Amino acid sequence: MFKILRDLLRYNIEFAIGFVLTLAIFLFALAHFWAPLPDNAIYLLPPDMPPSAQYWFGTTSRGQDVLWQMSSAIWNTMLFGLSVTILSRLLAVAVGMISGYLGGKWDEFLMTINDTMIALPNIPILLLVYFVMRDQMSWPVLALTAALLGWNYDARLIRSVTLSLRNREFTRHAVFAGMSVPQILVRQHLPYVMPVIFFTAMNNLIWAIGLEVTLSVLGFSDINRPTIGGMIYWANQHQAIIAGIWWWIAFPIIAVVLLFLGLFLLAISVNEYIDPRSRLSRMGA
Repeated sequence: MFKILRDLLRYNIEFAIGFVLTLAIFLFALAHFWAPLPDNAIYLLPPDMPPSAQYWFGTTSRGQDVLWQMSSAIWNTMLFGLSVTILSRLLAVAVGMISGYLGGKWDEFLMTINDTMIALPNIPILLLVYFVMRDQMSWPVLALTAALLGWNYDARLIRSVTLSLRNREFTRHAVFAGMSVPQILVRQHLPYVMPVIFFTAMNNLIWAIGLEVTLSVLGFSDINRPTIGGMIYWANQHQAIIAGIWWWIAFPIIAVVLLFLGLFLLAISVNEYIDPRSRLSRMGA
């Protein structure tokens, strides 16, 4: 793992830039644990103060320090994205590998479910869940719903890799050695699937963060929990642009753009690393 990271940092400038951007944003988000005030406290500071030596990113109309609000918001947004990504990867790996290896009726059954999920529109379903469970809508419920909608495309990709491994010589040897299906999938096939999992995880993380920002900006989430989308939502509610409080909405937008850029560069870099021809060309072979 560390060798791969070293090679990517050494030979791939996009990965290096993406890594630095993402790490910087992560460290900034980590700082919220040392915030001087609770992240949900309001009207404790002078409102609408522009950026200054005392308040680096200014304050909001709700009497909150934009700097510390952003730190907490980025942390919660990234945590949401990671939760969705991990849950959806578990589903994608389980469905894709079982379907690809077992084939037959299992493949037909699982791929029917998978294709049905692909056909469903994500945003309308999430909005429906919000309106049905408005009083019970919480961050975990939203993350679980997003995860249930975010695994299907990647399951097909993982299935195709597993299909190519099913008839390989080492798979036959594992069967003759008496290994069970779970043992074959975990010990023999999973190492070959891991690069695909990493690549799809990066894409899914970008999707999940974008989904959270979109839903929160529209108010279809727990807006009392600080997130990037939640900050933009409250800025719009207080008409920050019209009132000239540009820093309230500008800094969160800059942060999410930098986060997207960092994750995107990491995703395309990992994708290139998976392709042996791209990797060798970058290393000058």
